[in-house]
Order: sequence, then structure tokens, then C-alpha cells
Amino acid sequence: MNSASPDQYQRVERTFAFIDLSGFTSFIDTEGDGAALELLHGFKSVVRQIAAKKGVRIAKWLGDGAMLVGTEPERTIEVVIEIEEVIDMSESPLKLRAGIAKGPVLLVEGEDHIGEAVNLASRLCDVAEPRQVLAPAPMVSSTLFVNCEVEPVGDLAISGIAEPVEVVRLLPEAGHPVG
Repeated sequence: MNSASPDQYQRVERTFAFIDLSGFTSFIDTEGDGAALELLHGFKSVVRQIAAKKGVRIAKWLGDGAMLVGTEPERTIEVVIEIEEVIDMSESPLKLRAGIAKGPVLLVEGEDHIGEAVNLASRLCDVAEPRQVLAPAPMVSSTLFVNCEVEPVGDLAISGIAEPVEVVRLLPEAGHPVG
């Protein structure tokens, strides 16, 4: 393998969120692919609208989920919480689950991110239950929140991460208006 030259990457601080519609495969099985496609179009529309409004980039679509990238943790968290609220209010049969993490990563060729924060956000999404938004506690303790509350989850063993990670759940703030 060739090593990348320094002009192909740079180290940047970013916040990553992986979001996923829990139960999508079962939904296809029971409701059919047409209904699933319609639901997915609605989901993508909501994600695009909220992310654009808050200045968070959709790095890639992952089937029934997405990878979001933000420069400010507060904005990225606001986007995920607002998406969760809109999905809940829409009475969708599927619920959002998400993982969020921030940290220094390599930005490769201006579009791909490599680093621990990416992996941790993805793994937290994997272990999240429906209607759970999980984040590492150290990230949350240094972040100003506009639209959410924090609930301790505890130390979790995360696949691919050597040490257990202290995790919190981010919840929509009581009485917070969507938008």
C-alpha cells in the first residue's frame, strides 16, 4: 500500500453522528419495499432539511441511516435531537437510534474522515436502542446544550475500543419546541 502524502490529508477537529432507523429490515419484510422507500424518502428529507438549517454536513447515506459531520458539537447534537423529535412526532413506526462523538481525525482528500471519533460514533449507534442517542460522557461535560438533557448510562464495552467508554444518553429537553 502506498502511504498518503501530507497534501492529501489534514488533521481536523470534528463531531460525528451516525443515525439509523431501527427496525427498517423488519419494516420491509412486513410492509413491502414500496412502503419502505416512501418512509426512507421522508426520513432523508427531514435529515437534509434539519442538517442544512444547522450547518451540519451529511457525509454519506448508509441505507436507512446517515453519517453526519459537524464542526461544532452543539450543532451536531441539536441536529440529531431535532431529527429524533420530528420522527417521534410523525408517529413513524420506526425509531431513531444514534451515536455521537468528537475528536481529532484525518480529513483525507477533502471528504473522508479517519480516526477514533468516527469509529466511536459508529459503534455507539450500533449499541443504541431505539430512541437512544448515545455519546461519550467526557464529550458531553464540555458541551453547551440547547435542546437536550443528559442521562448517565455507565461504562460500556464497545467493540474495537480497548477500554470501556463512559456513556450518556442525550434526551430532548422537556418542553423544547421543534425547529
